[in-house]
Parts: sequence; C-alpha cells; structure tokens
Amino acid sequence: MKLIVGLGNPGEKYESTRHNIGFMVVDRLAHELGPTDIVWRQEDKHQALVARTGDIILVKPLTFMNNAGIAVGSLVRFYKLNSMDVLVIHDDIDLPVGKIRIRTGGSSAGHNGLQSIMQHLKTDKFIRFRLGVGRGLMAKGPSMNKNWHHRAVIDFVLSHFRPNEAGALKHMVKRGAQAVRMALLDGMDKAMNRFN
Repeated sequence: MKLIVGLGNPGEKYESTRHNIGFMVVDRLAHELGPTDIVWRQEDKHQALVARTGDIILVKPLTFMNNAGIAVGSLVRFYKLNSMDVLVIHDDIDLPVGKIRIRTGGSSAGHNGLQSIMQHLKTDKFIRFRLGVGRGLMAKGPSMNKNWHHRAVIDFVLSHFRPNEAGALKHMVKRGAQAVRMALLDGMDKAMNRFN
C-alpha cells in the first residue's frame, strides 16, 4: 500500500497558487488512475481529503501546509505503513518552474509542510517529488534582511503562477503525475533516472 500526499492549502483562495502544486498533481493522478471510480472523501479523523484505488491512497491534507504532518502521521498510523510507503509531492522554490526532482530523505530545506511531516513521522525517510515553482524576484545573499526574505518567500509561494508560466505549469503537473506513476509501477530508480 502506498500513501501519495499532495501538499497544499485547502480553500478556493489557494487553489492555483505555487504552494498548491502538490494538490494539482494528486488531482491529475486521481483522474488518470480512475477517472470514473475515484471519489474524494473528507475524513475528519485524519483531517484530510482521501481517495482510494486499490493499494493506492491519495491524500490532500486539510490542515494547511504548516501542519500537514498531522494528517500524514494519522494516516500512516491508521494504515500501519512504513515511512518509505509515503510519497510526498510538494513545491520547491530552489528549482525553476517546470523542473522535477525525486529524492528520498534529507532536510526540509525550509519547507514547513515537509518539516511537519518529518516531525510527525519522526523520520526524514520518505519519498519526495519536488516540483519547481521558481523564486520570482527574490534574491539570495548575506546582505538581505532575513525577515524581509521570509515574508517574500511566503508571499511568493502563495502567489498564482503568471500567465507566461501556464504552459510550463501544465507540463509539470502532467510530468509530476507520470513520475509518480512510474515510481509506483517500475520502481524509484527508474523514475529517478528518467525525471531527475
């Protein structure tokens, strides 16, 4: 059994923001895996929207990004899963729009959703599908005010993709779903070789 978690924030306000790329990919996966028989159900005990097809459980946490680990931890315990059965799809500002990177373990790189999952699973050993959302106009450097940078990151990831990024976004959502499916069907190594 595999738990596929798309990270994002619930609510119309956030639907097509950079931070919600995980939700977008999981929605695409739901359509591809079972366009007629997959039904999203709100499971209050797990604080998540959950859809199941066979041994695959698709998840959209309803806890807001910074507390995503509450939903993920609850589902992992409920289904008695190993952390390596968890695949997390999330935005990454360190990758340009359209880029995908797959990895296992490592730091959260400042991503609060990943940090929350690591805290609730008590490990960093789960699979991550990092989808590039770019940095916008944010600069990086020692002279930059740290508080300003933190606010700029939040504002950026909660912003919508620009019209000139629409093609890259559509392609990335499609490729993100393909990468997850390949990992499920052919294994992580093959998916990493193709998409990294």
